[in-house]
Amino acid sequence: MTTEKIEVERFSLTSSKPFDAVVAALKSAVGQPDMVEFFKATRAATSFPDLERVVQGALGRTGLMLFAEFDLGAVLRRETGSRTPNSMRLVVGNPLIMKEMVKHVSDAGSYAPVTILIDERADGVHLSYDLMESYLLSYGSAEALAVARNLDAKITSLLRESAS
Repeated sequence: MTTEKIEVERFSLTSSKPFDAVVAALKSAVGQPDMVEFFKATRAATSFPDLERVVQGALGRTGLMLFAEFDLGAVLRRETGSRTPNSMRLVVGNPLIMKEMVKHVSDAGSYAPVTILIDERADGVHLSYDLMESYLLSYGSAEALAVARNLDAKITSLLRESAS
């Protein structure tokens, strides 16, 4: 049994746009497949090219897709009332990018797809993302880090675009 400490870097920016506009902008840039059908299709793929076609068909213009969303604010409002700020966790990624990282660092499967947090605060709507490169840095794989940096660039560009 081992325990390792991993230092994580968080990318964060603040938008003056309304929460719903930020969420809508982000979601419009990523694919939003029916996940039940997507997983059925990936399991039914009989070859890697077939699997690639299924994944490519599910991606949005950013090369990413939405796997899940969690409306944290709605859960909090059940306890605290309607004045609780909005907060949404989106799980976003691309199985083909994940595959490339996992080929070089098995533990990368623990971090992908990635989480994007969008939440209202007093100074605006915050968009936050923990950089994949920081998760994988300690593993020492140049190949996995190159893929992680590319993913980080995709996600941070998506956040900048959604915030502006």
